[in-house]
Amino acid sequence: MPSPRTARALARLADLTPTRIVAELDRYIIGQASAKKAVAIALRNRWRRQHTDESIRAEISPNNIILIGPTGCGKTEIARRVSKLAAAPFVKVEASKFTEVGYVGRDVESMVRDLVEAAMDLVRSEREAEITSEASERVEERLLDALLPAPTPPPTPVTSTPNQGEPASPNIFLVGASGAATTEPVSDADKDRHMRTREKLRTLLRDGQLETRSVDLDVPASSAPMMGMLNQPGAQEGMEQFTQMLQDMMPKRTKKRSMTVADARRVLLSQEFDRMLDRDDVIAEAIERTEETGIVFLDEIDKIAGQRGGSAGPDVSREGVQRDLLPIVEGSTVQTKYGMVKTDHVLFIAAGAFHVSKPSDLIPELQGRFPIRVELLPLTESDFVRIMTEPEHALTKQYAALVASEGASLAFAPDGIAELARVATICNSRMENIGARRLHTVMTTLLEELLFGLPEAGSDGIVVDAPMVRSRLESVSQDEDLRRYML
Repeated sequence: MPSPRTARALARLADLTPTRIVAELDRYIIGQASAKKAVAIALRNRWRRQHTDESIRAEISPNNIILIGPTGCGKTEIARRVSKLAAAPFVKVEASKFTEVGYVGRDVESMVRDLVEAAMDLVRSEREAEITSEASERVEERLLDALLPAPTPPPTPVTSTPNQGEPASPNIFLVGASGAATTEPVSDADKDRHMRTREKLRTLLRDGQLETRSVDLDVPASSAPMMGMLNQPGAQEGMEQFTQMLQDMMPKRTKKRSMTVADARRVLLSQEFDRMLDRDDVIAEAIERTEETGIVFLDEIDKIAGQRGGSAGPDVSREGVQRDLLPIVEGSTVQTKYGMVKTDHVLFIAAGAFHVSKPSDLIPELQGRFPIRVELLPLTESDFVRIMTEPEHALTKQYAALVASEGASLAFAPDGIAELARVATICNSRMENIGARRLHTVMTTLLEELLFGLPEAGSDGIVVDAPMVRSRLESVSQDEDLRRYML
């Protein structure tokens, strides 16, 4: 059986059969049934592997996939939605950004470090959700302490002196055996008065009537400039660890800062999360989630294909990048600032248009690590109609929500949606085929004047029908030089 941490991570997959995974993907992505089926099987196999006998579990490799299809057909969206369904650490990287060893640029191991960071954020957010209620109660008490400090008793003045006939000086206090000045205890009346006032403030605080009140808090002081210079983006892993070590060695400094209750609540909540969460346990679970459920989406893999044999020159060879990617995809151990991470069971989903090259142009070793290949079909006019009507967050619904925020209303008639799909198809056929992304440019051009005129245009309802689409986009759709108008 899987470990408790992995069991929690895979619990969501227990009810997600391949059929249900495809059904969930259908809520957001139109068509591409073969690609959805392939990723659904790969995702379910993770749950199946964890429930196999321990003697064979380590031998079962993930089904890495290459998605082949033009841009805008849903390759990235499929991978992203699958990771959300499984609550798995996910990172999207572009293969064209990598360089082979010895050249300046991103090294291939950085994708694993990014995946661990994504896992840390995921695990921490889940842990914080579990303790939010308790942390909020502690924050409330700390805010009340800042708004109404506890009463402090005054020191007790001396009532007798060696010269009994002279009155005691008000600046002389009794000193006990411990060397501290003795004080009178706070009276019960003062305590009751303080508690009543505190409860009144608690009521006002919960009602949101004190959000603009200022309080003073001790917050961590900003790091020294040298530490910021050492931790620049692109720094090597060794430098990052050295920077972290220096920060841990330096004393923690705080400073007084005045802020509103609303801002103080966020700061205090973050501090309470840091106190209540076991950082070592979070790191351990994040590493295990990365190794067992992590998903890396390797986009534009076709950009590093081709040039078999390479060319003698100073430029980075594509084959060199492939050979650097090979051990990561094949399974290796990568050093991160949280510890060593194994990539043996990380799921890699590669994608590319492969207009110029083809998957067989990759080096054979890398081809062997992506045994599943799925070809995604170009989107048709009927697909565009479905994309604008069926998904839960369709583009038409997004624009209607944007217009509604200004107090107006926007509706799309069926014939208007059909006309938009026709124009988008014409644009893709005459220009570069960018798939569903063309709908964004067409929709923006159609609604440009409307969005510019709000809110001054009033709150009259607007209906987008076929005559409106033709009148606003006819000159664009019939012009051969469409680059003047659309990307």
